[in-house]
Amino acid sequence: MTKLWTDFKNFAMGGNMLDLALGFIMGAAFAGLVESLAKNVLMQLVAAIFGTPNFDDVVWELNGTPIQIGAFLTTLISFLLTALVLFALVAAVKKAGVGNFRAQGQRECPFCKEFVAIDAIVCKHCTSEIDPVLLDEEDIPLLEKRPGWKRPTEA
Repeated sequence: MTKLWTDFKNFAMGGNMLDLALGFIMGAAFAGLVESLAKNVLMQLVAAIFGTPNFDDVVWELNGTPIQIGAFLTTLISFLLTALVLFALVAAVKKAGVGNFRAQGQRECPFCKEFVAIDAIVCKHCTSEIDPVLLDEEDIPLLEKRPGWKRPTEA
């Protein structure tokens, strides 16, 4: 029983678990911020244009049954505005150079069989040159300086 408790404690207090928990909390806070911007600012701009902040009053009737098309339109517009705000924020953060937007994941080096980043061009263990699986456009100018390197062709 003690070993089980020790294993669980190591798992729960390990770096990856705490990173995940902090990431989840920050993600929830960020989602609230983005939703608030979309709802309280952008949807109010919709209200200024159309005279109402939502379309909940738009109802179609089919055989005496009300179909709440307005509520759906309000939710759809809110979603699209939230996605637009999120896209703009991520693009701004990426352009500012803040954050890690590199490819995530690992793959096996074909020479030494150790794991390296999926977009690595040199193995950090055996220093062999390996072909990157994913290549960002920002990496190409650096790679073009390497002798013998050719731009990958589109398949």
